[in-house]
Amino acid sequence: MKGSCLRVPPLGLMLAGSMLFGVLGGCSMLGKTTDTVTGWFGAGKPRAAKPAELTEFKASRQLNRAWNSATAESGRGVFSPAADTEAVYAAGESGRIARFNLHSGSEVWRVDLGKTLSAGVGAGGGLVLAGGLKGEVFALEAANGRKKWEAKLSSAISAAPQVDSGIVVVRTGDGRIYGLDAADGTRKWLYTRQLPALSLQGLSGLGVSNGVAYAGYPGGKLVAIKLSNGIQLWEVNVSLARGATELERVNDVAGRPVVDERKVCAVTFQGRVACFGRERGELLWARDMSSDAGLSMDEQYVYVTDDKDAVTAMDKETGRAAWRQDKLANRQLTAPLALGKYVAVADLEGYVHVLSAEDGSFAARLQTENSVVRATPLDIGPGFVVQTVKGNVTALKLN
Repeated sequence: MKGSCLRVPPLGLMLAGSMLFGVLGGCSMLGKTTDTVTGWFGAGKPRAAKPAELTEFKASRQLNRAWNSATAESGRGVFSPAADTEAVYAAGESGRIARFNLHSGSEVWRVDLGKTLSAGVGAGGGLVLAGGLKGEVFALEAANGRKKWEAKLSSAISAAPQVDSGIVVVRTGDGRIYGLDAADGTRKWLYTRQLPALSLQGLSGLGVSNGVAYAGYPGGKLVAIKLSNGIQLWEVNVSLARGATELERVNDVAGRPVVDERKVCAVTFQGRVACFGRERGELLWARDMSSDAGLSMDEQYVYVTDDKDAVTAMDKETGRAAWRQDKLANRQLTAPLALGKYVAVADLEGYVHVLSAEDGSFAARLQTENSVVRATPLDIGPGFVVQTVKGNVTALKLN
């Protein structure tokens, strides 16, 4: 099957979320004959079911715009904003990257790389990072936007590059993870594994913490990689494939694994959500779940947006479900963002929904603009940032 594309039947298994079905990263898009938004790594879900109508509720908090700015449109990619203590950074498909003041939203600098981007942005260690459709990795100086270095990797960059412990970690569409020297972009190590013929790609990001990268893979695999040398520390099964056909057996980790001091958690499509010990990868708990968006975690709960666009909170020590909010069905929700006493998700019409972390009830709602939000909202404490596919970047605060 290598070198060809698999076409999903338009009325067959509906695979929701931001995804691309590819063969070892070799296919840029899969066509659909129904109303579908596709992308470099798939950026949208088939609209087979009508999105739920928004229900009225009595708001317990006021959600307000702190500021609003803009960067380039996301196009066919999934672009997430990044932040440090002073600024928010955002990028779009056309190659435009901008820095905005964290508090006012005023534009500090804007750079046009002149290359088509497929992923971004990452920030840390004085760098702003983005990935190109042809395997380019761009590192800019966070202070002024000047290009510090550029590297060329094996295929399109499939997730926003991350930086930790002097290493820039980059994931490519052919299943490889590179460790690059943050100082000059030279390759320090390469981690590679074979991908199955049919897989979800584009939302399996990287969780990086304390010198270790955690990466989800097709087939429900989760691996821990030491940043200093690229050695695999452990590998576990988040879930195992089930079903008779290739489509039924698609079982890939969705979104970015989440990490705290003791555990790392991940969720798969057509599989389950599970948490493991960070040191040895021992299974702590698992629960049947299917997600194409991802998850988040706070001190009490693990929150998952499932493939029906319901948000579920599970006790992070036991996995026991605490609540489930299903009144946003088929609204193409992002992964949740944990915000202390609240949880935020955004949808296909640019609405941001704030839920109570205690019981999942609606606390506040605001429409940023009438445009799809694909990327998980970003905590900038206080407040959070949402980026739409049209390039609108909005900072929001709960009052």
